[in-house]
This record gives sequence, structure tokens and C-alpha cells, in this order.
Amino acid sequence: MSEHSANPSAAAATGRPRAVKAVIPAAGLATRFLPATKAVPKELLPVVDRPVLQYIVEEAAQAGIGDILLITGRGKTSMVDHFDRRPDLEERLAEKPDLLAAVKRTEELAAIYTCRQPEQLGLGHAVGYAESHVGDEPFAVLLGDEFVKPSEPLLPAMLELQARTGGVVLAFFEVDPAETKRYGIASVEPAEAELTDIGEVVKVTGMVEKPTPEEAPSNLAVLGRYVLPGKIFDAIRRTRPGSGGEIQLTDAMELLRTEGTPVHAIVYRGTRYDTGMPLGYLQTVVQIAAEREDLGSEFRKWLAEFVNSDASGGRDT
Repeated sequence: MSEHSANPSAAAATGRPRAVKAVIPAAGLATRFLPATKAVPKELLPVVDRPVLQYIVEEAAQAGIGDILLITGRGKTSMVDHFDRRPDLEERLAEKPDLLAAVKRTEELAAIYTCRQPEQLGLGHAVGYAESHVGDEPFAVLLGDEFVKPSEPLLPAMLELQARTGGVVLAFFEVDPAETKRYGIASVEPAEAELTDIGEVVKVTGMVEKPTPEEAPSNLAVLGRYVLPGKIFDAIRRTRPGSGGEIQLTDAMELLRTEGTPVHAIVYRGTRYDTGMPLGYLQTVVQIAAEREDLGSEFRKWLAEFVNSDASGGRDT
């Protein structure tokens, strides 16, 4: 069970249900991290003492989502094991209350369900496998390789915005123009005045997957968070393969937009951790370790000494 309950205010005000389920697509092969990910899912790579996936589930739980579907692939059953009970381990930790609490916390964050994606044919293809679990209700999609700082939450505002509009809700962050070819990029216009109390909200007028800098309509990239209406599944079925020969969620959302479904986004200015590539993963580990109360002070001191020693041409051993 989730440690937080959903806020019913938006549903009461609009008559629309607020999303209480989330889908985490996590079936990819993570080839950038081979051979480490040959046997260990990328989503379970540790960021200090918690795997990436736990940070993402905690982000969902913090927003009041207590039902999470993992879209998995071959060799990834250990992701589910991480959130399962371990009575034998709990017994051995009976006299170590801090460690016991940390282990039990993973069991209490949310109800975890799984679905197998037999082939990886794009993000839209993966999300389509959630239909039988989600049904016609709105739901969140959280990509399995990025998360935001808990003290700078994003998802609650997205859930509120979707409950008000009933449409597609995205999150954007600004990227260097040279990086547009890595992301879905949007063209936008100012949002309706009655939505601006939620945050920096924009109305999306178009989306394109991984454009070149010359073709990009802006430098606003899609962050790996979506809140979608149930009718996205029909749009996915009608979406033809796009970039990379895959069924892209961006294309399915654009199809809904052209058919009249409102699409809005929140421009996120907080801290985003991207563990999808080795450099970003290392940066995430260092940043979170440096901010930890229990080890940050010593780690920052060592890191400064290491960097200064390296800059001077060597370090003592």
C-alpha cells in the first residue's frame, strides 16, 4: 500500500478522476551499460544504497500513487524481487532497526504489478501493454532511468493539471539546441489563464521525435514523465512505426492532439537526475552522495582533494 493517499480535490472540482496508477516501462536491454546489465537490470543499478527504480517508485508514492505496473522483459524479474518481502533477511536484521526499516520500506511503497513485453518496439508499444491493467482511467508513465529531487516534486502538479483538463500532460525541460536529436521536442504557446496557478504551464501545439537542431521547433524536451488519458491506447493501436522503426509514444500523443485532445505541459525548473547513460549515471551518484547527510561531508572533502590532485598532474597513493 502506498504511504500517501491521492488528493481528491481535483476530481471533486472537475468531476474527472485523478490518476492513481503508474506505469514504468523497463524492458530495455540497456546496451550502453553492458556488460554490467547482462545480469543486473539497469533499473537496479545503485545510486549510493538505493537502486534507480526505488527512487522512481518513491517519487510516485510521494505523489499519492499506490498502484504501479512494471513493463518488464527477459532477465528482469529481480526488479520485482526488490519490492517483495524477505522474511529471512528481516529476521537477521531484527537487532539492526535502521537497516530493517530500510528493507521493509521497499515492501510498503506501493502495490507492484508486472507485465512482460516480449519485444522492445518503442515506448508507445511498451505503454500499450498496460491497457488491461489501467483500463479507461488516466494514469502516469514514469520512465525507468530518470527521476527528480524529492524536495522539488513534479508529479503532483502534473496529476492536478490532467485532472483539470482531461487530456495529455507532459513535463518539459530546456536542452541545448545541439541535444534536440536525443529527445521528443515540442512547439508551445501560452496556456489558458485558469491553469497558470498550477505552475509554469504551456499548451502544446505540436511534437516531433528526435529532430535535428535545424528541424527542432524549440529547445523544450520531453522529460520522462507523462500523465495520459485512457484513450491513449486506441491512439497507440493506430500509430504507425516512426523514428527508428518503432511505435513512438510521442506520435500517439500527437495523433490525439490533432484529433482535439488538449495537450499541456509543465516546464520543470527543478533538479532532474538522468541515469540513462553512463555519464549521467555517474553524475547522479556523485551529486546524491555529496548531498547525503550521513556521508556528504566526508565525500565532498575527498572529491575536492581528488579533483585538485588530478588537476595538478597526479595524486599520492
